[in-house]
Amino acid sequence: MTFTTTLRSTLGTLALVCAVLPFSAALAQAAAKPTIEVAFVLDTTGSMGGLIEGAKRKIWSIATAIADGNADADIRMGLVTYRDIGDDYVTTTYDLTTDIQDLYANLLAVKARGGGDWPESVNEALDVAINKLQWTPGNEARRIVFLVGDAPPHMDYAQDTKYPITLAVAKQKDIVVNAVLAGNAHDTERVWRDIAQNGNGRFIPIPQDGGEVVVIETPFDDEIIILQNEINGTVIPYGPRAMQKRTEQKARQLSEVAAANSTPSKTKSCLRRCASCRRRSVPPCLRKS
Repeated sequence: MTFTTTLRSTLGTLALVCAVLPFSAALAQAAAKPTIEVAFVLDTTGSMGGLIEGAKRKIWSIATAIADGNADADIRMGLVTYRDIGDDYVTTTYDLTTDIQDLYANLLAVKARGGGDWPESVNEALDVAINKLQWTPGNEARRIVFLVGDAPPHMDYAQDTKYPITLAVAKQKDIVVNAVLAGNAHDTERVWRDIAQNGNGRFIPIPQDGGEVVVIETPFDDEIIILQNEINGTVIPYGPRAMQKRTEQKARQLSEVAAANSTPSKTKSCLRRCASCRRRSVPPCLRKS
């Protein structure tokens, strides 16, 4: 083999290495991308009637804080709503998805109804969130649950898996469970604190009235609403008919919200806040210890 042939072979090898290295680095970077999965478990019984809107705002503030504070992460969110045996449903599940707009649309559609007695099917809802949602396995993913409600669980339902057992499974799966208390019921607070403690999470109270209302009027409110309606009007669904129908429904829901917000009211363009529940760029449950 001549010197020229050897040199050409060496240069060819170096060129191949240089071409492959950026691709390998990109693969390594993609593989290192953090995964954050969050499930919200929301009480939608009648007792939440005066609290449901504040609870939905709290859920959405948590969701947006996580998304804004972790822009480089692969974020999936889901929703489990629950009522009680004898109601229209016991639990309804919206599995973990990267489509945060879809989560928002499902959240907007939630109404508070049913629930004849005080305790609710909290045990069933937590069991569904921990054991039925499609969590990503492995040590690299952060898995978090936020339980949001105002009433304690039915501990007299023989068929239910009680929450202490479910929380033990959550620990095995490395799922952190936080408890967000809507209202100020002391019996619920005791259980919620127990759930947060045994779920390695935090207890987060929401006042009965949802907190102080801070009105933030801007001269651009009407223009923003008009633009939102115009943007929604340009949505052209594609794909299978089921997907098209779902896209049309989401656009219609967002238009309805914009229309509702255009009605003059004292709470137009407002943020609900309280001293113990102010929004953070990254919630405590996501911070590394």
